[in-house]
Amino acid sequence: MSSRQDCGKDVESKAGRENFPVALRVLPRRHREHLWAAYGFARFVDDIGDEAEPEDRPRLLDAVESDLLRLYAGAAPRLPAVGALARAVEACAIPAEPFHRLVEANRRDQTVTRYDTFDDLLGYCELSANPVGHIVLHVFGMAVPKRLVLSDRVCSALQVIEHCQDVGEDYRRGRVYLPGKDLRGFGCEEADLAGRVTSAGLRRVVALQVSRAARLLDDGRPLVASLTGYARMAVAGYIAGGHATVTALERSAHDVLGRTVRPRRGRWLAAWLQVLTARQVTR
Repeated sequence: MSSRQDCGKDVESKAGRENFPVALRVLPRRHREHLWAAYGFARFVDDIGDEAEPEDRPRLLDAVESDLLRLYAGAAPRLPAVGALARAVEACAIPAEPFHRLVEANRRDQTVTRYDTFDDLLGYCELSANPVGHIVLHVFGMAVPKRLVLSDRVCSALQVIEHCQDVGEDYRRGRVYLPGKDLRGFGCEEADLAGRVTSAGLRRVVALQVSRAARLLDDGRPLVASLTGYARMAVAGYIAGGHATVTALERSAHDVLGRTVRPRRGRWLAAWLQVLTARQVTR
């Protein structure tokens, strides 16, 4: 983009395609600004890992790492996406590690394009998704060890759900996030991911990942009950987005190649109210 304003519009456009609101409008301005800065950084790093020329990606990711070191050393960052983090990092005492892990996730994407087991995929989520939850909890001053563990389950679930939605797009980028063991077990070839028709076997593979993600979401739901105020509202929104998307995938019969599966706003709102008001989760 040619200007900071254009970059902001690009980030907002991408946020509109997420399964949940990045920063609820009811949140105080300071929280919204910090969440948008964190989201903008994550999108910036993802865009390098996905859209930059392949030969340039390592160098560009190195530049982001160097700028993070500059920020945490008290120097002025050179990259706008890193500079935008400065206020949040100072006001919320956000540690550097989650941001570095997001960069490492995109480094891994350049060399690791297949995951054989679901546990292997969860290992990737530790880099690509779970750091975001840590950042969010720091923004609200709620980052304690027990909550971070629950947050990891929620964020891993959201990442797995997104991989299920984006099977075709990921394959066109040369990546397969559906576990190889499950693809083989249901008789799927990688060529099945390239078409416009979701085979019966591929639907079963997606259904298995969706059910696993739903269990992770349920495991992480006690996080909401542990929070108060605006943090509770925001995190409930993220979990609701996951539940609404699980429902959308189930209603589509896990057809992820023949259509774009996204949750309806009304279904997200109903799920948000349910998660927000629930006192406990029964299994």
